[in-house]
Amino acid sequence: MKELLLTAFVLLFGISNAQNLKNMKINAGIITEKLEETKTFYTKILDFGVSFENDFYLLLHTPNQTGEISFLKPNHPSQKPLFQTKFDGKGVYLTLEVDDVDFIYKKLIEKGVKIEIEIRDESWGDRHFAIKDPNGIGIDIVTYTKPVE
Repeated sequence: MKELLLTAFVLLFGISNAQNLKNMKINAGIITEKLEETKTFYTKILDFGVSFENDFYLLLHTPNQTGEISFLKPNHPSQKPLFQTKFDGKGVYLTLEVDDVDFIYKKLIEKGVKIEIEIRDESWGDRHFAIKDPNGIGIDIVTYTKPVE
């Protein structure tokens, strides 16, 4: 599958050396006024770390440092219009894949986090629950299991 995606990039973008794409990473960014609340939520509730921050930008990483998410203040003069409009709290969700969803569920309950979707098993193989961050982003916390047959 990975080779198929690399071939598609080569065909679509004319990239002659597909090797250059193997280290591609993605970092989702959310434009929000709530940098402090967001930092507190992700670091205190979900144990994320701070990779970088300044007065208008916050880059966080997962506890194992395999994923990142960034937050940017709206209308900052250093940013072009494409990166100035504030997120409106709808249409975005994150999925955090964990080894033991039941452990995380209990931990968040103990911290007093509001559970938006109670823990449950799905026929397609997810055991998960959901919470919401200060920006209104749904966070699905999941352990993948075998689908129910």
